[in-house]
Amino acid sequence: MNTSLFPVNHRALVLGGGGSTGNAWLIGVIAGLESAGLDVSQSELTVGTSAGATAAAQLAGSSAEELYEAAIQTPAGMQAPRKPAGGGRTTEHLARIQRIIDFCSDIRQLHRAMSAAALELPGARDLEFSTRWRGIVEARFPGAQWPEHRKIMLAAVDATAGEPAVFGNNSAVALADAVAASCSSSLPYWIGGKAYIDGGYRCNENADLASGYVRVLVLSPLGGRSLHPESWGTALTAQVRRLRSEGSQVQVLLPDEKAQPYMGAKAMDLSLRPAAAREGFRQGRQAAAGLAQFWG
Repeated sequence: MNTSLFPVNHRALVLGGGGSTGNAWLIGVIAGLESAGLDVSQSELTVGTSAGATAAAQLAGSSAEELYEAAIQTPAGMQAPRKPAGGGRTTEHLARIQRIIDFCSDIRQLHRAMSAAALELPGARDLEFSTRWRGIVEARFPGAQWPEHRKIMLAAVDATAGEPAVFGNNSAVALADAVAASCSSSLPYWIGGKAYIDGGYRCNENADLASGYVRVLVLSPLGGRSLHPESWGTALTAQVRRLRSEGSQVQVLLPDEKAQPYMGAKAMDLSLRPAAAREGFRQGRQAAAGLAQFWG
């Protein structure tokens, strides 16, 4: 979706997917930038995918500082591990996705295949799951609504149609439903008779949704990596190249060597959220001076 009809010189913040630790890292980066004097949370457009969609909604209802303080608290009943453990179920999930990707010849076929596979899962049409999932998701940003003066675009895949979907401020869908759809990586999430699955199945960052914005800052917890073949053009490098060819100025911030161990296969380990958030905060503070002139 092209946003070029909006006034020029607007800034877009792109928040990629990356599970629970990825969400914590995103919050940490944004809070770190802000603590060093650079507030990117009030960008005219925020694009969110999966964990990034959650972060976008959280920022619509709370300050980055508040979110960071919550993220660095060890979840009740857990002890912070000394180092990241193995990925377990996340690794199995990624292997399942890879098998489906290997079967497909292009991204459109993948959308259809992922949609069909999701709808064939046991419990795929269980509306009770959608109710439970909405409650879990909404608890992460209680009371938050679509903002009135900032644009949010959240990516998902319409599993009923087998094609990408984008929710925004003008959608006839509640913010909590849009985020739940964008984050639904297991069973489909149902809205008004349509099933939706994780926006990461479109691509991890969906930075192309920031087309038409002069300055685009991309935060990618997964480091710009993609399971898709390079020829599909969905890798972050390809997304950035297209934006720049259209005239956008683009900067990208990825987890560094200290933050990377908390991403990927460990993404759903809640006990790692505090460490991931702290690493993001450190990176945000370090990057602020270099991004200040770019952000304007």
